Amino acid sequence: MNETLVIVGPGRLGRSATEILSTAGHPVVLIGRDTSIPSADITWLTVPDREVATVAQDVPPGGVVLHASGALDIDILRPHQSVGSLHPLMSFPGPERGLPSGDIPAAIAGDEAACVAARQLALKLGFTPFTVAGDRRLYHAAAVLAGNFTTTLLVQASRALAACGVPEDEARHLLAPLASASLTNTIAMGADALTGPVARGDEDVIANHQRALDELDPAIAELYRALTASTRQVKG
Repeated sequence: MNETLVIVGPGRLGRSATEILSTAGHPVVLIGRDTSIPSADITWLTVPDREVATVAQDVPPGGVVLHASGALDIDILRPHQSVGSLHPLMSFPGPERGLPSGDIPAAIAGDEAACVAARQLALKLGFTPFTVAGDRRLYHAAAVLAGNFTTTLLVQASRALAACGVPEDEARHLLAPLASASLTNTIAMGADALTGPVARGDEDVIANHQRALDELDPAIAELYRALTASTRQVKG
């Protein structure tokens, strides 16, 4: 694949992808959102969702146009004839902090030519492409549940542990092995990996947690209530 590639949007994903491709010897041009966009066989928009439609209008016609949004439909890229999406199912802290390692799934969607281009680009990046043909809102909601809310849970758990006298930055590191082990077990076992008071049916412990969290922070207490209810459903 010798197609010319332009990445529009020098954010964390755009810069990371450019470094991965350049290191592997694949030519790529990274430009800012306010720069004139040159013609290319493939143009990948790694700009924020709110800017995709506007930036797409500035892409010269003729090539494949992809966006990197997990939530947006591909029709937002019209009237370009060949449009699609390549969305890595991974968070990117930016190449200055480091590049993600291991298997990185990447969702592709679009018309036939765009899917071919997105798949080839994903493979060049070292990603594992998979097709999302259904409701992109549900796809992106799943990504947020698994990714963003994991951060929220660890931060709020750290706050609760810090209230016991443990420094908050240390609290994150102390809770990390438990969180990592739970995730690893869940990948292997699904709902059977559940441990703790909900799995054991220990209602007195849950009630005590709830009272303590109500005193600490109503927001964390509300999160605990919602997650307890959801965990009961998962447990069945």
